[in-house]
Amino acid sequence: MLDKLPQEVRQWVEGLSWQERRYMLSLCHLLCAAPPQDQAQFLDDFTADGIIAKILVDQATQEQMGSHLEKFRIDSALNEKLLRTYIRQFYIHSAQDMHKQPQQYLQSALQLVIQKQEQSKVLNYILGFEVLKMLFKMSWEQQEKLYQLQINQDYFFNRYIKPIQYTHRINSIVVPKDEKVFFAKRDYYIQIPQIPRRRLVTLIMATFASETVTDLGFSISRNEQYLIFDFDHIFSPAHEPIFA
Repeated sequence: MLDKLPQEVRQWVEGLSWQERRYMLSLCHLLCAAPPQDQAQFLDDFTADGIIAKILVDQATQEQMGSHLEKFRIDSALNEKLLRTYIRQFYIHSAQDMHKQPQQYLQSALQLVIQKQEQSKVLNYILGFEVLKMLFKMSWEQQEKLYQLQINQDYFFNRYIKPIQYTHRINSIVVPKDEKVFFAKRDYYIQIPQIPRRRLVTLIMATFASETVTDLGFSISRNEQYLIFDFDHIFSPAHEPIFA
């Protein structure tokens, strides 16, 4: 197991006295036995400052993230408050499948601390989550305008829009009453969802796996055409049907 650690960490562990090793083993036992929320709180308190400091000194990373958020007219800023919130949320979201893969949670958290490429996952997660917040708050008409802009409309609709609209339905955020009737459809189709911030976060975490959120952010940051966006077209006022 020690062979999986970076060399400097392995040397530090091997140099511990017996008394210090007992302390470390006790800490490992308590951490592994703790529920996900407690693990997240500990890891947040213990590691967030270091991760935040590394990200905030990287000017290129901040500029790139700011550029992506500006493209989608998202007014969130990559600052210490946002990073701290998202690091803890990333831990918790990653733990949602613990009943399937209980060993993956702590492993991913430790990799996040040790490996720079793992830290980029947090940034991709932030970008993906911020975009999903925007999609969740769109009317179904606005969502339709968005996915019609995409190169692969079916893929985009099935991967992102369909799950969001399903969540809207089952949580009575958008209620498609008489949805097969054209004029009735206009009411709910142009309705702008009103979702409090905390509930919005909860709904997104319940709708999408953390990996899906991270993959979305990664794809957007690597490919300008992955999510084609035209703010004026998507958010132009809905037109009411004209009667003769």
